[in-house]
Amino acid sequence: MLDTYTPGGVRTKQTLRSLLRHCGYGVPSLERAMYSASNSLTMVVQDQLQPYYKAKDGVKTREMHLHDLPWPTDMLMALGNEPVTLRVTLSYFIEPNPGERGGIDKYAYQSHALRFAVRRPLENEAAFRQRINAQAAADEQGLLGAAAGGDAGWTIGEKLRARGSLLSDSWTGTAVDLANRGQLAVFPAMGWWRNRTSHQRFNRSARYSLLISIEAPTVEQDLYVQVSQQIEAAAAVPVVVQVPGTAS
Repeated sequence: MLDTYTPGGVRTKQTLRSLLRHCGYGVPSLERAMYSASNSLTMVVQDQLQPYYKAKDGVKTREMHLHDLPWPTDMLMALGNEPVTLRVTLSYFIEPNPGERGGIDKYAYQSHALRFAVRRPLENEAAFRQRINAQAAADEQGLLGAAAGGDAGWTIGEKLRARGSLLSDSWTGTAVDLANRGQLAVFPAMGWWRNRTSHQRFNRSARYSLLISIEAPTVEQDLYVQVSQQIEAAAAVPVVVQVPGTAS
């Protein structure tokens, strides 16, 4: 597939577009999806959000989810310029509108769309939220990825990967840069649930699956243990509920 659509190993936006159009993301590997090792780990998130809601002046975008990633930040910072790879895959189902397939309105076939974005090294949470809001507003105006800006290191890029209901991309950079990318946003884009209020779909929720993996093939430190300890510590916090009429 790579030899056919990226001759000589040269990858441009055009060759990547042709590759994705004809081959998708390649052949799925269950072994890789379930694989974790000391220097490679995968986190799986299954959740749902409500993309839209009806306000007084029409249907609006409602929710975005901000996921804090349990990276071993101190360990990644200590690794400095060691090469690492972050891979993100977002999968969700749409409610198709077959009567509009191939029509003029590109938002008429998909019920809704979801996007993902990862915080950049020099962004704080407030700046990250502001960028996502600007990107969502640009999508509403039909300017796909216009507000995304540049973020070096991604194989496909924010604009090209924002197609279909299976989005996957990988970022390669240094461990210290990855340490500062500790948040990921899932947010909605346009679809006919929002554009066609007569169908009363604007209050529906949408499920999604999110796979996030990091790989540090040249590193001997046990990243997996560090992350599992962080997750276990968070899960071990007791929640006490006081029931009326019982002794404490």
